[in-house]
Amino acid sequence: MSFDFINSHLQARQQSALNRKRYVIEQASAREIIVDNKHYLNFASNDYLGFADEPTVFEGMQSLGSHSSALVTGYQGAQQQLEKYLCAQLGYNNAMLFNSGFSANSSVIKALFQDKAIAQQSAIFQDKLNHASLIDGALHANAALVRFNHNDMNHLRSRLEKSNAKYKLIVSEGVFSMDGDQAPLIELLSLAKAHNAWLMIDDAHGFGVLGKSGLGSCEPLIAADNLPDILVITFGKAVASSGACVLGSSEFIDYMLQFNRDYTYSTAMSPFIALHTLSRIKTIRDASHKRAKLNANIALFKRLANEHKIALMDSTTAIQPLILGCAEQTLKACEQLKQQGIWLTAIRPPTVQHNTSRLRVTLTAAHTEQDITTLVNCLKKAIA
Repeated sequence: MSFDFINSHLQARQQSALNRKRYVIEQASAREIIVDNKHYLNFASNDYLGFADEPTVFEGMQSLGSHSSALVTGYQGAQQQLEKYLCAQLGYNNAMLFNSGFSANSSVIKALFQDKAIAQQSAIFQDKLNHASLIDGALHANAALVRFNHNDMNHLRSRLEKSNAKYKLIVSEGVFSMDGDQAPLIELLSLAKAHNAWLMIDDAHGFGVLGKSGLGSCEPLIAADNLPDILVITFGKAVASSGACVLGSSEFIDYMLQFNRDYTYSTAMSPFIALHTLSRIKTIRDASHKRAKLNANIALFKRLANEHKIALMDSTTAIQPLILGCAEQTLKACEQLKQQGIWLTAIRPPTVQHNTSRLRVTLTAAHTEQDITTLVNCLKKAIA
């Protein structure tokens, strides 16, 4: 039979407890979720500040659709307003919007090394735990891909020193999506400068949450004008919207306009989404009370988990993984939690490395102390 490998691959996934499936979500908030008419406490949301259910108010709405790509007629005033606002707040000269963070990450890396002659003199240095979008971009670029151990600056330094590449790009994340820890930005910037390299940071899980004003992992660096060469932020998490923005120098963004195929051949972000996102980000700037509540919830969860001898990873962010190792065991624990009214995600290979399957708990400002107490009690039973 033609394409008979499909069934064999599906069977292999089932046998390895790695099969994935979708659930129809009937209703969801940062705190609760309804699936198949059953109510659960939701500990799988990236709506870290609990903004998704709050209305936004904005003016100037003229069109819901962008009509075409940004290089045809899709680039309207709403998108320009959002780009200019983000540049002013984050300290960059120019920016461009994408419909997803995956597209932004992968396409920027591919486009940067689209010239094969240049790519042959280039190397991309990626943290081993970088998001799939960043890895995919490097795999489809013409440059050499060099991996360094997670947050290991000595290993990265060694890799850089051994490289003969003329053009070097270091790529990392502000907050790592599966481990919840943060990249050492100051050290990364220092290494980049010492080796005449560029630094690209994906701050999907930091923007909106970290920093006094919610500007993310790079907020402490803005005043010193010591920023990554390329910064990618996404709007589908703490901002409770959708899409992404790539920020950099005017020359870099102009280069992307010429050579980034995802941007050229995709319909532009809707002006409705752009204005909604701009309004939400302005609200987030003043949402210190929500960030304080989130941090209090993180501290409470870590304290209760420690009291119950639940071994968490070394994370101080809203992402709190509990590694169980075995994929089958992780699935069973996840199902037991659902039976207790807790909804969270069993993360398994290939998303994470083999033997590191985990329950990925995400906390939000919307959770109550009782919610977190309930979660810890249920976790203790599920992993016993």
